[in-house]
Amino acid sequence: MKKYYFTSESVTEGHPDKLCDYISDSILDSYLEQDKNARVAVETFASGNKITIAGQVTADGEANIEKLVRDKIKEIGFDNEKTDIDYRTCKIDINITKQSPDIALGVDVGGAGDQGIMFGYASDETEEYMPYAISMAHKLAKRLTEVRKDGIIDYLRPDGKTQVTVEYEDDIPKRIETILISTQHLDGVSQEKLKQDIIREVINVVVPENMIDEETKIYVNPTGRFVIGGPLGDTGLTGRKIIVDTYGGYARHGGGCFSGKDPSKVDRSGAYMLRHIAKNLVANGYCKKCEIQISYAIGMKEPLSLYINTFGTGTKPEEELVELVKEKFDLTPDGIINYLDLKRPIYESTTNYGHFGKKDLPWEKIIKM
Repeated sequence: MKKYYFTSESVTEGHPDKLCDYISDSILDSYLEQDKNARVAVETFASGNKITIAGQVTADGEANIEKLVRDKIKEIGFDNEKTDIDYRTCKIDINITKQSPDIALGVDVGGAGDQGIMFGYASDETEEYMPYAISMAHKLAKRLTEVRKDGIIDYLRPDGKTQVTVEYEDDIPKRIETILISTQHLDGVSQEKLKQDIIREVINVVVPENMIDEETKIYVNPTGRFVIGGPLGDTGLTGRKIIVDTYGGYARHGGGCFSGKDPSKVDRSGAYMLRHIAKNLVANGYCKKCEIQISYAIGMKEPLSLYINTFGTGTKPEEELVELVKEKFDLTPDGIINYLDLKRPIYESTTNYGHFGKKDLPWEKIIKM
């Protein structure tokens, strides 16, 4: 019997990096609402009570970026510069230029906006075809936000992280070994009360009873205090949570982030397409788990390579699956954008709790293959 442990983490929408991702994707959506062909590559940096927006935008239309930034910070729940950031008083610097004409040369004719490699992954160990550890970490992080915003635990603040260690036997999740939750809170809350409330309202609501036993370790705010958070506790930057965004480290990653980038950037659209293909290879019974890699060259339409690994679970040789995918799907940048209908303002909804495993996103649709 093969036995091992695997750990993945997630973060709440108030984590400083996720705050930046959310702002960047909201700016992207704002431009796409006005111009479906907008070219957007926007980065956000958060430090203390200050937000910096920088990047390139070429679009027919304008966005009120300062208002948008303040609205998103307020939506998340940050309103205190002494503990995190205040949407009313924070300073906002904006430095937006246009897309480089050298890059536009290749993108305008349907080529990839950059060179790069992307990966997609799926497995049958959860109903959403995601690895169990990252699936559970996302659900805990989302619930942590829900109990804060709904007032169920009214002393929580927006910043937070979750981490789950899963025990596998013969590649099947058998139990949860460890649950770690760190959550920002108001001053004066006891460690004992915090742990009791988190176990009752978050962990017990989310985690199946059969996955926890008397040996499962549960840690809540192991330092004993988490009052200072958000950008005051740690700087935030767009694109710094790429493993949280994808598969929790269970599959490989090409290195490019998603947030703030329009779909002409293949490190976003290509990764979405490969998730779609991997999920459907598993859902259609061709394998139990699947990892796919693709590569592109800047300005070129056709991918340079396509690789599929089913980890010995395939019902057909991997070479045949590669040919099946090539016949079924147009993997040029324009082909991907058109197939998934990506020139829409849908990206704000992708930012938090993973870009994969959410049933309403177009790349999560199950088709007949």
